[in-house]
Amino acid sequence: MPRAIWSGSISFGLVNIPVKLYSAVSRRNVRFNQLDAETGSRVRQKRVNAEGQEVPYERIVKGYELSSGDYVTITEDELASLDPKASRMIDISEFVDLVDIDPILYDSAYYLVPDQTTAKPYRLLAEALEKANKVGIARFVMRTKQYLAAIRPADGRLLLSTMVYADELVPPSEIDGFDHLAEVEIDEREMLMAEQLIESLSIDFEPTAHHDTYRESVMGLIERKVAGDAEAVVSAEAPDEGTVVDLMAALEASVEAAKKARGRQPAGSEKSAKKPAKRKSA
Repeated sequence: MPRAIWSGSISFGLVNIPVKLYSAVSRRNVRFNQLDAETGSRVRQKRVNAEGQEVPYERIVKGYELSSGDYVTITEDELASLDPKASRMIDISEFVDLVDIDPILYDSAYYLVPDQTTAKPYRLLAEALEKANKVGIARFVMRTKQYLAAIRPADGRLLLSTMVYADELVPPSEIDGFDHLAEVEIDEREMLMAEQLIESLSIDFEPTAHHDTYRESVMGLIERKVAGDAEAVVSAEAPDEGTVVDLMAALEASVEAAKKARGRQPAGSEKSAKKPAKRKSA
């Protein structure tokens, strides 16, 4: 059973709603330990200095590297003095349209769970946000760090997503390869075929239809090895990246293949595929 990682209150105007914060994501990554191939014993990491000498934990301090290569050392007490004031409040400062937030700004997702005694104002806020298609922008402190967050409705519940700050985004101008795009000319027929391909592959998004096939393959390999299967693993063939494909021909073939695949779908699936995509608030 998941445990709450933070508790406090949502505050907007003069309204306070006690809530608990639960992580909405549980990563399923496969974790490995490093082992000595000869003995099978686990390899441990040690903290060593540039001379190769192990440094005890109590002698380690934080240092910020300058462009000159020198370091400025900072003590734990100095950092603690700069910690944001501890608070148990999620302060909503403004409400904005959901569509105005670029998804690139979202970071980690959490469930906001209400106290039983204040379920009504919680539900009221969730339904009012959903009806207005708005998101609350807030700040709160968790584990000595201040977060910018978005509070959004989802089926009568509230989700909190921590957000990155604007100055943490990498500007596209700093990435090589975008400059020449403005000079590329698109033929009208190519655009029409691309639109047809997109339309033929458009369905309602179903998160459960997608799986981490790599993780499933790794776990399958582990299970086979535990069972005593020592056969070599056959890797998937890499795609041929050297073939030059005619864009128009590729688009036409893709549209035709999508139409055939659509024709093979069961009646229920075909109906779902032709439905216009719904706009969801979370």
